[in-house]
Amino acid sequence: MPRNFKSTAHFVKPDPKLDSPLASKVVNQIMQDGKKSTAQSVLYKALDVALGKLTDVEGESNEEKQVNILTKAIENAKPNVEVRSKRVGGANYQVPREVKKARQQSLAIRWLVTNSRKKKGKPMHLRLSEELVDAYNGTGASVTWKENIHKMAEANKAYAHFAR
Repeated sequence: MPRNFKSTAHFVKPDPKLDSPLASKVVNQIMQDGKKSTAQSVLYKALDVALGKLTDVEGESNEEKQVNILTKAIENAKPNVEVRSKRVGGANYQVPREVKKARQQSLAIRWLVTNSRKKKGKPMHLRLSEELVDAYNGTGASVTWKENIHKMAEANKAYAHFAR
């Protein structure tokens, strides 16, 4: 591979219905066993339900409102810092580090989908819509996860000098 190679991994085609690369990333995270159309229908149904629950969403069309719900939910779940293990002199330290933008987004999407899957007894689109509404409002399991990681980073900031 040449030294000036640039990755194309961050170029995701926009979603066909919502015309949003972010929605495509969420669909790809939801997808299991290559069933993309099933994952898309789960996301679209979840956004329809979430739009019904939320009244203060800005946007002209329903698609714009749904993209705004998704964007704000992911924004609220994005972590700014995380802790990484570092071995120094026979001891392992949890070293707080800043998180790059792309990783922030992928972590937030992963947490939303994972926490939706953990809930049981309802169809996936209802679980995902609940998680999206909660994240949109700044509550819920994904935002709590982010806050816990921030607390761990704050508690271990004495070891920040070990970061490279």
